[in-house]
Amino acid sequence: MLTLADLGVIRGVEVDEDGGVRVTITPTYSGCPALEVMRDDLRAALHEAGYARVEVRTVFSPPWSTDWISETGRLTLAAHGIAPPQRVGPRAPGPVPLTLAPPAVTVHCPQCGSPATEELSRFGATACTALRRCTACREPFEHVKEI
Repeated sequence: MLTLADLGVIRGVEVDEDGGVRVTITPTYSGCPALEVMRDDLRAALHEAGYARVEVRTVFSPPWSTDWISETGRLTLAAHGIAPPQRVGPRAPGPVPLTLAPPAVTVHCPQCGSPATEELSRFGATACTALRRCTACREPFEHVKEI
């Protein structure tokens, strides 16, 4: 549903004069179980596009942020019934404050647009999503958590 570019995972692409290509990616988190699949799919697609030499590099700094999801990616998530994350903006340097409660955010229902939603579970199908329900139309949906 989303391209790696729309997800903000692709950080850079360099093409050599001799026909090789180097792609730099940052996974959504360091333990992302899809990392190998992303690398393999990138290699396969680039080989199919005619690149003889393909190198996929993985970098973890700076860490991926949901702010890197493109506007097209956000619209695509919503169109498929998944509430996109809100933008969090730049973080202040220094220690990260620890809070034990989930962040208070208004998550709009991707079905009807209502802001009247409730969190059913802090974790959805993946660690980066939460399970929510709209109290207006009663539809359950996943929300990509802000990182």
